[in-house]
Amino acid sequence: MMPKRDYFNFYSAGRIVFGSGVTARLSQFIQPWAPKKALIVTDAVLVRIGLVNEIERPLRDAGIEVDIFDGGEPEPSFAVADRALAKANASKPDLVIGVGGGSNLDLAKIVACVLSHGGGYRDYFGYGKVPGPIMPLVCLPTTAGTGSEVSHAAVLTDTENQVKISSLSHYLRPALAVVDPKLTLSCPPQASADSGIDALTHAIEAFTAMSFDQLAVPPDEPFPYDGKQPIGDCLAERAIELIGKHLITAVKEPSDLVAREGMALAATLAGLAFSNNAVAVVHALEYPIGGALHCSHGAGNGLLLPYVMKFNLPARIPEFKRIAELLGENVSGLSDLAAAERAVTAVERLRVDAGIPLRIRDLGGTRDQLPLFAKKSFAIQRLMILNGRTPTEADLLSILESAF
Repeated sequence: MMPKRDYFNFYSAGRIVFGSGVTARLSQFIQPWAPKKALIVTDAVLVRIGLVNEIERPLRDAGIEVDIFDGGEPEPSFAVADRALAKANASKPDLVIGVGGGSNLDLAKIVACVLSHGGGYRDYFGYGKVPGPIMPLVCLPTTAGTGSEVSHAAVLTDTENQVKISSLSHYLRPALAVVDPKLTLSCPPQASADSGIDALTHAIEAFTAMSFDQLAVPPDEPFPYDGKQPIGDCLAERAIELIGKHLITAVKEPSDLVAREGMALAATLAGLAFSNNAVAVVHALEYPIGGALHCSHGAGNGLLLPYVMKFNLPARIPEFKRIAELLGENVSGLSDLAAAERAVTAVERLRVDAGIPLRIRDLGGTRDQLPLFAKKSFAIQRLMILNGRTPTEADLLSILESAF
Protein backbone atom coordinates (compact mmCIF):
# COMPACT_ATOMS: atom_id res chain seq x y z
CA MET A 1 0.00 0.00 0.00
CA MET A 2 1.35 3.41 -0.99
CA PRO A 3 2.24 5.63 1.99
CA LYS A 4 0.22 8.83 2.37
CA ARG A 5 1.64 12.24 1.63
CA ASP A 6 2.16 13.84 5.02
CA TYR A 7 2.79 17.44 3.95
CA PHE A 8 1.65 19.96 1.35
CA ASN A 9 3.27 22.90 -0.38
CA PHE A 10 2.04 26.36 -1.29
CA TYR A 11 3.55 28.57 -4.01
CA SER A 12 2.77 32.06 -5.28
CA ALA A 13 4.09 34.73 -7.58
CA GLY A 14 7.12 36.51 -6.12
CA ARG A 15 5.08 39.63 -5.33
CA ILE A 16 1.44 40.56 -5.90
CA VAL A 17 0.43 44.22 -6.12
CA PHE A 18 -3.35 44.75 -6.15
CA GLY A 19 -5.21 48.02 -6.52
CA SER A 20 -7.14 50.21 -8.94
CA GLY A 21 -4.75 52.55 -10.71
CA VAL A 22 -1.50 50.90 -9.59
CA THR A 23 -0.33 50.49 -13.21
CA ALA A 24 0.85 54.12 -13.10
CA ARG A 25 3.49 53.09 -10.55
CA LEU A 26 4.83 50.14 -12.52
CA SER A 27 8.35 51.58 -12.84
CA GLN A 28 8.52 51.77 -9.04
CA PHE A 29 7.60 48.11 -8.65
CA ILE A 30 10.27 46.89 -11.09
CA GLN A 31 13.12 48.99 -9.64
CA PRO A 32 14.81 46.03 -7.89
CA TRP A 33 15.78 44.56 -11.29
CA ALA A 34 17.03 47.88 -12.72
CA PRO A 35 15.96 46.86 -16.23
CA LYS A 36 17.31 48.66 -19.26
CA LYS A 37 14.99 47.14 -21.85
CA ALA A 38 11.53 45.59 -21.50
CA LEU A 39 9.58 43.52 -23.99
CA ILE A 40 5.81 43.81 -23.66
CA VAL A 41 3.97 40.71 -24.90
CA THR A 42 0.39 41.65 -25.79
CA ASP A 43 -2.09 41.82 -28.67
CA ALA A 44 -3.10 44.34 -31.30
CA VAL A 45 -6.50 45.10 -29.75
CA LEU A 46 -4.98 46.25 -26.46
CA VAL A 47 -2.49 48.39 -28.38
CA ARG A 48 -5.26 49.93 -30.50
CA ILE A 49 -7.45 50.91 -27.54
CA GLY A 50 -4.50 52.59 -25.80
CA LEU A 51 -4.25 50.24 -22.85
CA VAL A 52 -0.69 49.17 -23.64
CA ASN A 53 0.31 52.83 -23.78
CA GLU A 54 -0.74 53.15 -20.12
CA ILE A 55 1.83 50.47 -19.26
CA GLU A 56 4.50 51.69 -21.64
CA ARG A 57 4.43 55.32 -20.48
CA PRO A 58 5.74 54.90 -16.90
CA LEU A 59 8.50 52.65 -18.20
CA ARG A 60 9.70 55.17 -20.79
CA ASP A 61 9.41 57.97 -18.23
CA ALA A 62 11.80 55.97 -16.06
CA GLY A 63 14.32 55.72 -18.90
CA ILE A 64 13.55 52.09 -19.78
CA GLU A 65 13.61 51.16 -23.46
CA VAL A 66 10.44 49.34 -24.52
CA ASP A 67 9.79 46.89 -27.35
CA ILE A 68 6.31 45.51 -28.07
CA PHE A 69 5.16 42.19 -29.49
CA ASP A 70 1.49 42.69 -30.32
CA GLY A 71 0.83 39.41 -32.12
CA GLY A 72 -0.86 37.64 -29.23
CA GLU A 73 -4.05 35.73 -30.02
CA PRO A 74 -6.67 33.80 -28.01
CA GLU A 75 -5.53 30.24 -27.29
CA PRO A 76 -2.08 30.92 -28.88
CA SER A 77 -0.80 28.41 -31.39
CA PHE A 78 2.75 27.20 -31.93
CA ALA A 79 2.97 29.66 -34.84
CA VAL A 80 2.18 32.59 -32.53
CA ALA A 81 4.82 31.37 -30.07
CA ASP A 82 7.35 31.16 -32.92
CA ARG A 83 6.67 34.78 -33.89
CA ALA A 84 6.87 35.97 -30.29
CA LEU A 85 10.21 34.24 -29.79
CA ALA A 86 11.59 35.66 -33.04
CA LYS A 87 10.73 39.14 -31.77
CA ALA A 88 12.20 38.41 -28.33
CA ASN A 89 15.46 37.04 -29.74
CA ALA A 90 15.88 40.15 -31.88
CA SER A 91 14.94 42.49 -29.02
CA LYS A 92 17.14 40.94 -26.29
CA PRO A 93 15.23 42.40 -23.32
CA ASP A 94 16.23 42.00 -19.69
CA LEU A 95 12.58 42.13 -18.52
CA VAL A 96 9.46 40.53 -20.03
CA ILE A 97 6.02 42.02 -19.35
CA GLY A 98 2.84 40.13 -20.20
CA VAL A 99 -0.25 42.29 -20.73
CA GLY A 100 -3.70 40.91 -21.47
CA GLY A 101 -5.77 37.84 -20.82
CA GLY A 102 -4.36 34.48 -19.90
CA SER A 103 -3.31 33.73 -23.47
CA ASN A 104 -0.96 36.72 -23.59
CA LEU A 105 0.35 36.05 -20.09
CA ASP A 106 1.04 32.41 -20.96
CA LEU A 107 2.87 33.53 -24.10
CA ALA A 108 5.00 35.90 -22.00
CA LYS A 109 5.91 32.98 -19.73
CA ILE A 110 7.03 30.93 -22.74
CA VAL A 111 9.11 33.85 -24.04
CA ALA A 112 10.80 34.45 -20.68
CA CYS A 113 11.50 30.75 -20.25
CA VAL A 114 13.10 30.24 -23.66
CA LEU A 115 15.10 33.47 -23.42
CA SER A 116 16.45 32.25 -20.08
CA HIS A 117 17.21 28.62 -20.88
CA GLY A 118 17.41 28.34 -24.66
CA GLY A 119 16.05 25.59 -26.84
CA GLY A 120 12.44 25.77 -27.95
CA TYR A 121 9.08 25.83 -26.20
CA ARG A 122 8.51 22.15 -26.96
CA ASP A 123 11.41 21.36 -24.62
CA TYR A 124 9.32 22.57 -21.69
CA PHE A 125 5.99 20.79 -22.29
CA GLY A 126 4.92 18.72 -19.29
CA TYR A 127 5.84 19.21 -15.66
CA GLY A 128 9.19 20.13 -14.19
CA LYS A 129 11.05 20.61 -17.48
CA VAL A 130 12.18 24.18 -16.72
CA PRO A 131 15.66 23.72 -15.22
CA GLY A 132 15.82 26.83 -13.04
CA PRO A 133 14.63 30.41 -12.46
CA ILE A 134 13.67 32.48 -15.49
CA MET A 135 14.42 36.12 -16.19
CA PRO A 136 12.23 38.72 -14.44
CA LEU A 137 8.64 38.33 -15.63
CA VAL A 138 5.86 40.81 -14.83
CA CYS A 139 2.21 40.05 -15.60
CA LEU A 140 -0.65 42.53 -15.78
CA PRO A 141 -4.03 40.85 -16.40
CA THR A 142 -6.69 42.72 -18.37
CA THR A 143 -9.32 40.05 -17.78
CA ALA A 144 -10.51 38.49 -14.53
CA GLY A 145 -10.27 34.81 -15.21
CA THR A 146 -7.22 32.65 -15.79
CA GLY A 147 -5.13 33.64 -12.78
CA SER A 148 -2.09 33.22 -15.04
CA GLU A 149 -0.51 36.21 -13.29
CA VAL A 150 0.15 33.96 -10.30
CA SER A 151 0.06 30.43 -11.73
CA HIS A 152 2.75 27.98 -12.83
CA ALA A 153 1.12 27.02 -16.14
CA ALA A 154 1.57 28.19 -19.72
CA VAL A 155 -0.71 26.71 -22.38
CA LEU A 156 -0.22 26.60 -26.16
CA THR A 157 -2.51 25.06 -28.79
CA ASP A 158 -1.23 22.30 -31.04
CA THR A 159 -3.44 23.09 -34.02
CA GLU A 160 -2.23 20.07 -36.00
CA ASN A 161 -3.37 17.60 -33.34
CA GLN A 162 -6.21 19.83 -32.11
CA VAL A 163 -5.24 19.80 -28.45
CA LYS A 164 -3.87 22.24 -25.89
CA ILE A 165 -0.53 21.47 -24.27
CA SER A 166 0.72 22.79 -20.94
CA SER A 167 4.13 23.66 -19.62
CA LEU A 168 4.04 23.43 -15.83
CA SER A 169 6.80 24.61 -13.52
CA HIS A 170 6.93 26.70 -10.38
CA TYR A 171 9.73 28.61 -12.09
CA LEU A 172 7.08 29.95 -14.50
CA ARG A 173 5.30 31.86 -11.75
CA PRO A 174 5.80 35.58 -12.45
CA ALA A 175 8.20 37.48 -10.27
CA LEU A 176 5.62 40.28 -10.08
CA ALA A 177 1.86 40.28 -10.63
CA VAL A 178 0.32 43.73 -10.95
CA VAL A 179 -3.46 43.32 -10.66
CA ASP A 180 -5.12 46.61 -11.55
CA PRO A 181 -8.91 46.19 -11.82
CA LYS A 182 -9.11 49.33 -13.97
CA LEU A 183 -7.33 47.41 -16.72
CA THR A 184 -10.37 45.11 -16.93
CA LEU A 185 -12.86 47.92 -17.60
CA SER A 186 -12.24 47.60 -21.34
CA CYS A 187 -12.95 43.85 -21.31
CA PRO A 188 -16.04 43.15 -23.49
CA PRO A 189 -19.06 41.48 -21.86
CA GLN A 190 -18.60 38.05 -23.43
CA ALA A 191 -14.91 37.96 -22.59
CA SER A 192 -15.81 39.02 -19.04
CA ALA A 193 -18.32 36.17 -18.86
CA ASP A 194 -15.94 33.57 -20.27
CA SER A 195 -13.05 34.61 -18.05
CA GLY A 196 -15.24 34.88 -14.96
CA ILE A 197 -16.71 31.40 -15.35
CA ASP A 198 -13.14 30.18 -15.91
CA ALA A 199 -12.17 31.59 -12.51
CA LEU A 200 -15.18 29.88 -10.95
CA THR A 201 -14.09 26.59 -12.52
CA HIS A 202 -10.61 27.03 -11.06
CA ALA A 203 -11.98 27.67 -7.60
CA ILE A 204 -14.49 24.81 -7.64
CA GLU A 205 -12.01 22.28 -9.03
CA ALA A 206 -9.45 23.35 -6.42
CA PHE A 207 -11.98 23.07 -3.58
CA THR A 208 -13.31 19.65 -4.63
CA ALA A 209 -10.01 18.01 -5.68
CA MET A 210 -8.52 14.85 -4.22
CA SER A 211 -7.00 15.65 -0.83
CA PHE A 212 -3.22 16.01 -0.69
CA ASP A 213 -2.92 13.07 1.71
CA GLN A 214 -4.97 10.78 -0.58
CA LEU A 215 -3.23 11.37 -3.89
CA ALA A 216 -2.20 8.19 -5.66
CA VAL A 217 1.34 9.55 -6.00
CA PRO A 218 4.40 8.56 -3.91
CA PRO A 219 4.95 11.13 -1.12
CA ASP A 220 8.17 12.67 -2.41
CA GLU A 221 7.61 12.26 -6.15
CA PRO A 222 7.45 15.65 -7.92
CA PHE A 223 3.91 16.40 -9.06
CA PRO A 224 2.46 19.58 -10.61
CA TYR A 225 -0.27 20.04 -7.98
CA ASP A 226 -0.52 19.19 -4.29
CA GLY A 227 -4.19 18.26 -4.13
CA LYS A 228 -6.84 19.78 -1.90
CA GLN A 229 -5.17 21.53 1.05
CA PRO A 230 -6.18 24.13 3.64
CA ILE A 231 -4.47 27.26 2.25
CA GLY A 232 -5.81 26.67 -1.23
CA ASP A 233 -9.25 25.93 0.21
CA CYS A 234 -9.39 29.32 1.96
CA LEU A 235 -8.55 31.10 -1.28
CA ALA A 236 -11.01 29.02 -3.31
CA GLU A 237 -13.88 29.67 -0.90
CA ARG A 238 -13.36 33.43 -1.03
CA ALA A 239 -13.07 33.35 -4.82
CA ILE A 240 -16.35 31.42 -5.17
CA GLU A 241 -18.12 33.89 -2.91
CA LEU A 242 -16.79 36.92 -4.82
CA ILE A 243 -17.71 35.44 -8.19
CA GLY A 244 -21.24 34.65 -7.04
CA LYS A 245 -21.60 38.25 -5.91
CA HIS A 246 -19.94 40.13 -8.77
CA LEU A 247 -19.79 38.12 -12.02
CA ILE A 248 -23.14 39.02 -13.53
CA THR A 249 -22.76 42.71 -12.62
CA ALA A 250 -19.32 42.79 -14.24
CA VAL A 251 -20.81 41.26 -17.41
CA LYS A 252 -23.93 43.41 -17.60
CA GLU A 253 -22.55 46.66 -16.13
CA PRO A 254 -18.95 46.71 -17.42
CA SER A 255 -18.11 50.12 -15.94
CA ASP A 256 -19.00 49.05 -12.37
CA LEU A 257 -15.58 49.29 -10.72
CA VAL A 258 -16.71 47.57 -7.52
CA ALA A 259 -17.73 44.50 -9.53
CA ARG A 260 -14.51 44.67 -11.53
CA GLU A 261 -12.47 44.84 -8.33
CA GLY A 262 -14.35 41.88 -6.89
CA MET A 263 -13.78 39.79 -10.01
CA ALA A 264 -10.12 40.77 -10.33
CA LEU A 265 -9.50 39.68 -6.76
CA ALA A 266 -11.49 36.49 -7.26
CA ALA A 267 -9.52 35.53 -10.36
CA THR A 268 -6.19 36.01 -8.60
CA LEU A 269 -7.34 34.08 -5.52
CA ALA A 270 -8.67 31.28 -7.72
CA GLY A 271 -5.39 31.25 -9.63
CA LEU A 272 -3.48 30.76 -6.39
CA ALA A 273 -5.94 28.08 -5.29
CA PHE A 274 -5.93 25.92 -8.41
CA SER A 275 -2.22 26.26 -9.11
CA ASN A 276 -1.53 24.73 -5.71
CA ASN A 277 -4.52 22.42 -5.15
CA ALA A 278 -5.52 21.25 -8.62
CA VAL A 279 -7.51 21.53 -11.75
CA ALA A 280 -9.06 18.25 -12.81
CA VAL A 281 -11.64 16.68 -15.13
CA VAL A 282 -13.23 19.91 -16.38
CA HIS A 283 -9.87 21.04 -17.70
CA ALA A 284 -8.95 17.61 -19.01
CA LEU A 285 -12.15 17.54 -21.08
CA GLU A 286 -11.79 21.13 -22.25
CA TYR A 287 -8.30 20.71 -23.71
CA PRO A 288 -9.36 18.53 -26.69
CA ILE A 289 -12.74 20.28 -27.03
CA GLY A 290 -11.13 23.71 -27.15
CA GLY A 291 -8.47 22.50 -29.54
CA ALA A 292 -11.01 20.99 -31.95
CA LEU A 293 -13.90 23.45 -31.68
CA HIS A 294 -11.87 26.64 -31.18
CA CYS A 295 -13.90 27.96 -28.28
CA SER A 296 -12.34 30.13 -25.60
CA HIS A 297 -10.91 28.21 -22.66
CA GLY A 298 -13.38 29.91 -20.32
CA ALA A 299 -16.41 29.12 -22.47
CA GLY A 300 -15.36 25.48 -22.71
CA ASN A 301 -14.79 25.20 -18.98
CA GLY A 302 -18.04 26.97 -18.16
CA LEU A 303 -20.01 24.71 -20.47
CA LEU A 304 -18.57 21.54 -18.92
CA LEU A 305 -18.50 22.62 -15.27
CA PRO A 306 -22.03 21.63 -14.11
CA TYR A 307 -21.89 18.27 -15.88
CA VAL A 308 -18.60 17.40 -14.17
CA MET A 309 -20.00 18.67 -10.87
CA LYS A 310 -22.89 16.21 -11.16
CA PHE A 311 -20.39 13.38 -11.64
CA ASN A 312 -18.23 14.49 -8.69
CA LEU A 313 -21.06 15.30 -6.29
CA PRO A 314 -21.50 11.86 -4.64
CA ALA A 315 -17.86 11.94 -3.52
CA ARG A 316 -17.84 15.57 -2.37
CA ILE A 317 -21.19 16.29 -0.70
CA PRO A 318 -19.84 18.52 2.14
CA GLU A 319 -17.79 20.60 -0.30
CA PHE A 320 -20.72 21.05 -2.67
CA LYS A 321 -22.99 22.07 0.21
CA ARG A 322 -20.43 24.74 1.12
CA ILE A 323 -20.23 25.91 -2.49
CA ALA A 324 -24.01 26.31 -2.54
CA GLU A 325 -23.81 28.50 0.58
CA LEU A 326 -20.99 30.59 -0.89
CA LEU A 327 -23.04 31.18 -4.04
CA GLY A 328 -25.91 32.50 -1.96
CA GLU A 329 -28.20 29.47 -1.96
CA ASN A 330 -30.51 29.05 1.03
CA VAL A 331 -29.84 25.49 2.17
CA SER A 332 -31.48 25.79 5.57
CA GLY A 333 -33.50 22.69 6.43
CA LEU A 334 -32.26 20.71 3.44
CA SER A 335 -30.53 17.36 3.65
CA ASP A 336 -26.80 17.44 2.91
CA LEU A 337 -27.43 15.86 -0.50
CA ALA A 338 -30.19 18.31 -1.43
CA ALA A 339 -28.01 21.21 -0.26
CA ALA A 340 -25.09 19.92 -2.33
CA GLU A 341 -27.30 19.70 -5.40
CA ARG A 342 -28.07 23.40 -5.00
CA ALA A 343 -24.42 24.10 -5.90
CA VAL A 344 -25.01 22.65 -9.35
CA THR A 345 -28.24 24.63 -9.68
CA ALA A 346 -26.46 27.85 -8.74
CA VAL A 347 -23.67 27.27 -11.27
CA GLU A 348 -26.20 26.45 -14.00
CA ARG A 349 -28.02 29.69 -13.28
CA LEU A 350 -24.79 31.72 -13.37
CA ARG A 351 -23.88 30.09 -16.66
CA VAL A 352 -27.21 31.04 -18.24
CA ASP A 353 -27.15 34.58 -16.87
CA ALA A 354 -23.59 35.09 -18.16
CA GLY A 355 -24.43 33.77 -21.63
CA ILE A 356 -22.10 30.78 -21.56
CA PRO A 357 -22.86 28.03 -24.16
CA LEU A 358 -24.89 25.23 -22.64
CA ARG A 359 -24.11 22.27 -24.91
CA ILE A 360 -21.18 20.93 -26.91
CA ARG A 361 -23.37 21.01 -30.01
CA ASP A 362 -23.75 24.78 -29.44
CA LEU A 363 -20.01 25.04 -30.16
CA GLY A 364 -20.37 23.08 -33.40
CA GLY A 365 -19.33 19.74 -31.92
CA THR A 366 -20.75 16.47 -33.24
CA ARG A 367 -21.62 13.33 -31.33
CA ASP A 368 -19.08 11.24 -33.22
CA GLN A 369 -16.29 13.44 -31.83
CA LEU A 370 -17.09 12.54 -28.23
CA PRO A 371 -15.20 9.22 -27.98
CA LEU A 372 -11.97 10.87 -29.19
CA PHE A 373 -12.47 13.75 -26.76
CA ALA A 374 -12.86 11.23 -23.93
CA LYS A 375 -9.79 9.29 -25.04
CA LYS A 376 -7.58 12.39 -25.25
CA SER A 377 -8.85 13.64 -21.89
CA PHE A 378 -8.30 10.32 -20.14
CA ALA A 379 -4.70 10.33 -21.38
CA ILE A 380 -4.04 13.37 -19.14
CA GLN A 381 -3.65 11.10 -16.14
CA ARG A 382 -2.36 13.76 -13.77
CA LEU A 383 -5.80 15.40 -13.93
CA MET A 384 -7.63 12.11 -13.50
CA ILE A 385 -5.62 11.45 -10.32
CA LEU A 386 -6.43 14.89 -8.95
CA ASN A 387 -10.18 14.70 -9.46
CA GLY A 388 -12.24 14.25 -6.30
CA ARG A 389 -13.88 11.17 -7.83
CA THR A 390 -11.57 9.09 -10.01
CA PRO A 391 -13.16 8.54 -13.45
CA THR A 392 -12.81 5.85 -16.09
CA GLU A 393 -12.68 6.69 -19.77
CA ALA A 394 -16.28 5.46 -19.96
CA ASP A 395 -17.21 7.95 -17.23
CA LEU A 396 -15.71 10.77 -19.28
CA LEU A 397 -17.67 9.72 -22.32
CA SER A 398 -20.84 9.63 -20.23
CA ILE A 399 -20.15 13.19 -19.00
CA LEU A 400 -19.60 14.36 -22.56
CA GLU A 401 -22.81 12.70 -23.74
CA SER A 402 -24.75 14.45 -20.99
CA ALA A 403 -23.15 17.75 -22.07
CA PHE A 404 -23.77 17.18 -25.78
